[in-house]
Amino acid sequence: MADGVVRPGTPVYSDRVPAEAEGDTGDPDVVRDLVPARRDGRRDGRNGKRRNRRWLTPSTSRAEKARALRGLGVLGGLSGLLVALLVLPTACAAGVGARDASDWFRAEPDGLTTSGVPQRSRILAADGRTIATFFYQNRVDVPMSKIAPVLRIAVLAIEDSRFYNHGAIDAQGTLRALASNLGSGQVTQGGSGITQQYVKNLLLTQADTAAERAAAKEISAARKIRELRYAVAIEKRYTKDEILRRYLNIAYYGDGAYGIEAASRHYFSKHAAELSLSEAALLAGIIRYPYAYDPTRHPGAARERRNVVLHRMAELGWIDHAAADATARLPIRLNVDDVKSGCVTSAAPFFCDYVQREIQTNPVFGPTPAAREKLLKRGGLTIRTTMDPVAQRAAQRAVDGHVPPRNSAHKAAAEAMVQPGTGEIKAMVVDRALGPDKERGKTWINFAADASHGSSIGMQAGSTFKVFTLAAALDQGMPFGTRLMAPREFTAVGYRNCKGQRVGDASKPLRNSADGEGGKRFSLVTGTHHSVNTFFLALEKEVGLCETVKMAEKLGMRQASGKPLEQYPSFTLGFNPVSPLRLAAAYAAFGARGRYCEPVAIREIRDASGRKLKVPPRKCRQAVDRGVADAVNYVLSGVLTKGTAQGMGLGRDAAGKTGTVDDFSAAWFAGYTPDLAAAVWVGDPRGGYRYPMDGLCMDGRCYGSVFGATIPAPIWQQSMLGALSGTGPGSFHRPPSEYFSKGTGEDKVKLPDVRGLKLREAVAKLREAGLKVQVRQPVESREYPKGTVAEMSPDPGSVEPGDTVELRVSKGPGPGGDGQPPVPPTFPPTFPPPADPGRQAPA
Repeated sequence: MADGVVRPGTPVYSDRVPAEAEGDTGDPDVVRDLVPARRDGRRDGRNGKRRNRRWLTPSTSRAEKARALRGLGVLGGLSGLLVALLVLPTACAAGVGARDASDWFRAEPDGLTTSGVPQRSRILAADGRTIATFFYQNRVDVPMSKIAPVLRIAVLAIEDSRFYNHGAIDAQGTLRALASNLGSGQVTQGGSGITQQYVKNLLLTQADTAAERAAAKEISAARKIRELRYAVAIEKRYTKDEILRRYLNIAYYGDGAYGIEAASRHYFSKHAAELSLSEAALLAGIIRYPYAYDPTRHPGAARERRNVVLHRMAELGWIDHAAADATARLPIRLNVDDVKSGCVTSAAPFFCDYVQREIQTNPVFGPTPAAREKLLKRGGLTIRTTMDPVAQRAAQRAVDGHVPPRNSAHKAAAEAMVQPGTGEIKAMVVDRALGPDKERGKTWINFAADASHGSSIGMQAGSTFKVFTLAAALDQGMPFGTRLMAPREFTAVGYRNCKGQRVGDASKPLRNSADGEGGKRFSLVTGTHHSVNTFFLALEKEVGLCETVKMAEKLGMRQASGKPLEQYPSFTLGFNPVSPLRLAAAYAAFGARGRYCEPVAIREIRDASGRKLKVPPRKCRQAVDRGVADAVNYVLSGVLTKGTAQGMGLGRDAAGKTGTVDDFSAAWFAGYTPDLAAAVWVGDPRGGYRYPMDGLCMDGRCYGSVFGATIPAPIWQQSMLGALSGTGPGSFHRPPSEYFSKGTGEDKVKLPDVRGLKLREAVAKLREAGLKVQVRQPVESREYPKGTVAEMSPDPGSVEPGDTVELRVSKGPGPGGDGQPPVPPTFPPTFPPPADPGRQAPA
């Protein structure tokens, strides 16, 4: 056996083999070599009869005996029918009708197909890890080379030892089984060969309706004749090896395991190629009565049945009696791997649910919902997705850490992560388990996705929608320094939708939310940093409501219900209900310099044969000019360093926007880097306006009023740091110079008059005001003493923060002065302002 091939006449196991020897995984033709006709019915010398009596009579329950006696009657009747069919062509050779009947029986039936055997499908993460498994029947089809030869001969020994020596119908075996069963008083040998059993299983698995399933299982002569006709056709179509392989892959092995590979993984957590003699005999014995011999339910009966198989193998001379005896003394050792179907037990349940719904709802996977469901649960698909396990775990930890699944306030949180430039969904989490909503800490609703992929009707997005008004303004060429008055109250009148209709005229004024301010002028930059509602209402009117809506639509935004965005003046304040996934994809477009990609979760699907299936195409477009996107990135970067989310930076180029919905009914944060974008929602599934987050206390921690920066932004920061750990930082691009035509847009600061001060004092005072200092060549001055500042540029007044002030030191009077040579400055030529570790200048 050095080459792994068992030669004819050579036992598979000898008494030199250890009791727990592993199965030989050699030549797939070994089975045919092991069953020459001369070995059929062989006994072990004078002890053969005693061994038969000892091992072929397991103890049975009263119910099992009754079932066996009923089976004897059926088998007897069908055996008589079988004999009649076999002799029909000869006995009636002279009759034309008989000859026609014989031809009909031997002709291949119409519609005979061997396809449609259910196999389980797997959803895989981007790195190949299994996320979830779907099946009607837990089955993994494998080639003969991946099935241990010891398993093959174990099944042949107990089910059809003459398989390689007879055709589709084994009259000798059937009659012998009938005689044996009548003699023992119970069904110990079957009357159907492996080909017939394969046909019976095939017809049953192909049944789609209750009527078809009943017809496949009914005990009748008509069913038996149909199976026999199919068996004859199968024997003509396939080799014996192929029929055996198909049978091993279709048979039911109990406890939800269909096919030998799934059974091996289920009971022993190993592949079918790795089965030992004991394990192979156990599985082979289960086939006859899967429930009665299920080792997880009836270990005693399963062990006795295993031993029946072992000694049948020895009786046939296919293993040594010593090996059979030694193995029969071993206990049954299981290592059960209980594979569940669906997303409930998945480590990424809501991402899994999203993929499942994508397959069930997208016509690319089938013309009807039933066809798509069948493909997923019967097709043996390998579905490779975009999910990054590192990002998924980071997001789940962050969400669960800040909003625990069973928190005392009944709040919920959801987050979606999208890769800029590809639209690939890298993570999708909800702070709850997937399950019935009536159970605390569970929900069937995927709050991170749209209704089509998660049943959520969406949530109002609040001030995260202001980015679309900002982008529309920048798209119209407004520079950063564009300033508008932001009153404390704003009455929205004069807005028109994209149909030209005047909408939203209201007598009730709109006010700034608690995370904004008003009553003064703001620039595009400072109005965004402080998220001033009245500033954005004024800006929206300036650029046009329709233009703002169109910008959002270009970036993929729509209501979570699938309906178009509603158009009213408060559009910029985020009253439209949307999903975190849609918002993350829109923000990702800014990180990709204006390239928007529809969210995508599936990279590739292959069927059971390895053939690639069509998947939804990736849809990307340049939605926004690159310069506009770069300008948006410049403005939103400041939100993390000096705006409403100050201190939420990542230590790399990043940008984002907070969102607080009216009356603290919900809170959001959406942010991104050039490499990853994410949107976080926190709210109450019972209704945000009914259960607002004003004065929120949760699990012993009180937050007061919850803004976008209170809980969502820390979730975003933690999840992004985890998802991006170990990756190199990308960089934003500097916006086009025209956006700086009116300055940086930062708030003006007072430039103090430092003339007459010592240079060191002047530098300190200017740096304290947040200004840069550059010292030029000294100048002669009669007005200012030598060593003091004689000139400054610009002149005292208002400048933008970070501007550079040029200073010239007096070297005293010129000719006719004190006659002393000029003293060169003792300081470096440039004095930058104090370092701001949180500020990130665009590259």
